[in-house]
Amino acid sequence: MSFTAVIVAAGSGTRSGGPKQWRQLGGKPVVRWSTEAFLSAGAEAVIVVIPQDGSDQIAAALEGLDGWRAVVGGSERAASVRRGLAEADPSRPVLIHDAARPLVTAAHIDALLSQLGRAGAAAPALPIADTLKSAAHSVVTATVDRTGLWRVQTPQAFGPGVLQAAFDRWTGDESPTDDLAVVEAAGQVVQLIPGDPRLMKLTFPEDFDMAEALIGTRTVTRVGTGFDVHTFGPGSSVWLCGVEIPHSHGLVGHSDADCGLHALTDAILGAIGEGDIGDHFPPSDPQWKGASSDRFLRHAADLVSRRGGRIVHVDITLICERPKVKLHRQAMRERIAEILALPLDGISVKATTTEGLGFTGRSEGLAAQAAATVEVPR
Repeated sequence: MSFTAVIVAAGSGTRSGGPKQWRQLGGKPVVRWSTEAFLSAGAEAVIVVIPQDGSDQIAAALEGLDGWRAVVGGSERAASVRRGLAEADPSRPVLIHDAARPLVTAAHIDALLSQLGRAGAAAPALPIADTLKSAAHSVVTATVDRTGLWRVQTPQAFGPGVLQAAFDRWTGDESPTDDLAVVEAAGQVVQLIPGDPRLMKLTFPEDFDMAEALIGTRTVTRVGTGFDVHTFGPGSSVWLCGVEIPHSHGLVGHSDADCGLHALTDAILGAIGEGDIGDHFPPSDPQWKGASSDRFLRHAADLVSRRGGRIVHVDITLICERPKVKLHRQAMRERIAEILALPLDGISVKATTTEGLGFTGRSEGLAAQAAATVEVPR
């Protein structure tokens, strides 16, 4: 069934510590999870309602995806929904979804659409399992009967033109916080279907930990390795792991010859089966001559993110007699952490020598080997 999806992603995320739609979850932005789900389920269009200043963020969050467009939302949720609806084709069913519920699947979407032949609207819901209390200033005043009470989730599905017409007729004194309330007031039948705990809403900081745990059951851990060598040549400094180090020689290479970042880039690419650095940045291409190797590393990290994965830990060993690495190791770790957006304890940089043996022992050049641990969806 052809349908349109409206993803409400215009909130400020005050209770979660900032705009949660842009935060990383399982290696990709929260808003990307539901956008990908609706597109894979066959949405004719996905309309993402964003904050006034969210154009750059949504472009970055959904880079590489087709079939979506953004519209600026209003000051309240209902206003944001109406602006999204204005972009939707009223001849098709529409699903309204909160970006803060990222773990929606095609199965959820199909189950909702199947109800629209017998009801004007449908939504997933969970029965209330806990005892309910009313209280004043944290002192219980009564026990509330939970019979017939449900926790309603999103996405919520509406027949062609149903929600648009209901909003046009809405005469409530207050702005509705739930779209079902609008169609209920218009006399439409609302069908509830079994909800799913995975459709939890990310509201508080601890909710992200729970969502990460849920995602973890659907990921696999991979390890990639990389190795690179560069010879010494004319120059007065070398680049290693994103840090420039004064030295009696430079390193010869088509780019900046950063052996550490080259090995690490190959390790990340290897973990996701994307070839090696030469496949993505051929040394025969003049545009990469003298290029800063942090561009190569960011590219590899972006590929992981687009797969829905995340880099967990990286480990680099620099093999050389000179220059001495120890004084610069912390700066290297900090630079790599910045490039990959990882915590410092996820970055290891070490150095060793070959006890005077081989080309590194003769100080003809240096080498680096790296390992990267990556989690990707199964």
